Amino acid sequence: MSEKEKKDLPENEEVKEETTQPESQEPQAEETFTVTREQMEKMEALAKMVSDGNDKYLRLAAEYDNYRKRTAKEKENLYTTAKADTIRPFLDVYDNLERGAAQCAEDDPHRQGLEMITKQLLDVLQKLGVTEIEAQGVPFDPEKHNAVMHVEDESVGENTVVEVFQKGFALGEKVLRFAVVKVAN
Repeated sequence: MSEKEKKDLPENEEVKEETTQPESQEPQAEETFTVTREQMEKMEALAKMVSDGNDKYLRLAAEYDNYRKRTAKEKENLYTTAKADTIRPFLDVYDNLERGAAQCAEDDPHRQGLEMITKQLLDVLQKLGVTEIEAQGVPFDPEKHNAVMHVEDESVGENTVVEVFQKGFALGEKVLRFAVVKVAN
């Protein structure tokens, strides 16, 4: 129906338009195209370019991910190294406080003061994650102990630490200072 015919109808009357639909839908045959050798070579070259571009993208993404992980690990190691370098000089102060306390008599108020300062320093070091390396009576471990003397002792097991000359300390898994020990053979 044309627009003119629709205008001529009264307002209450509806217009029904007929649409024709095929009664049965037949599957359409796929279209086939013929391409020249030149066109085929162009398509293969373009497919190769897309494949190369995708490969480059994947390699770049993997390289960036490795870079990100490596820099995060380096940053963590840098922080741990700086922390360890800061703590090491305080271990010498700890040794001197212990030596000073050992020189005073048992009931001397100076000794009590030095022991309190030593304990306070140990508490601060523990809050920073520093732990004392256990040495007395344990098997000798070259990754944690530094043997400066050997002694023949049948009452103690072989390669056992019998005396500690200087305490060792570690920050997590990193050794700040090796324990200086005497080992039984």
